[in-house]
Amino acid sequence: MKHLSVYIIFAALLFAGCKHDTFTISGTIDGGAGKTLWLEEIAPEGPLFIDSIKVDSKGHFKYTYKMPYRSLYNLHTTENNYVVTLPDYGEKVVVNGQWENLSLTYSVEGSPESVLLWQLQQYTNDGGKVLNELVDTTEYYAKLLERGMVSEEVVVAKKHETDSIYRLVFGEQQDYVCRFIEENRGSLSTLIALYKPFNNRLLIDTRNPQSIEWYDMVLDGLQERYPDNPHTLHFKNTTEHLRSALSREQ
Repeated sequence: MKHLSVYIIFAALLFAGCKHDTFTISGTIDGGAGKTLWLEEIAPEGPLFIDSIKVDSKGHFKYTYKMPYRSLYNLHTTENNYVVTLPDYGEKVVVNGQWENLSLTYSVEGSPESVLLWQLQQYTNDGGKVLNELVDTTEYYAKLLERGMVSEEVVVAKKHETDSIYRLVFGEQQDYVCRFIEENRGSLSTLIALYKPFNNRLLIDTRNPQSIEWYDMVLDGLQERYPDNPHTLHFKNTTEHLRSALSREQ
């Protein structure tokens, strides 16, 4: 009995250790029954395929992965339709959404830093809606001009108006990203914020000398919290290269 008790304790500790190294991602994808998701790590050097995940007949899925280190993970329905998660060890991340528009419709729970990334994505989505409306307005007035229904002066005035709104929205997106980095210092989520684009333009443009201040802020936070993490080590090199490039241009 004594030896059996020791074995049970050892097995329990081993099981707990395995759980500590893993995270589980699960949820329900509307319109995804019978389809296949795939999971990839956003590794420091680039995307790294992890595994495919089968969605059952009710749209449910579940997958457990052993993390070698804290990292970011994309859950894809298609190549350009995915969500970014940042699970911690032992977390059970729950992602729900629609197959066709996962990045626009998803929700996440069970992982505080994944929720942070959801909030970041939601703000981007809101800006994207305004951008789409501006594009629709511009195209609409261009068609009216072609048909002779409005004058060129009206179209030019409307373009000035939409350009002004665009600059306002772009500035709001920049401000949000900067606040996100300041408020979540030390989180790997700040890497996603730092590289966030809007309308195919980086919100923190590396051509701007002031961008190095934000790179330094992200790096300082990661070095304090994750000094040996591969993301931190790789980002340190990135920051040094950016600093050198900006110095040569000055």
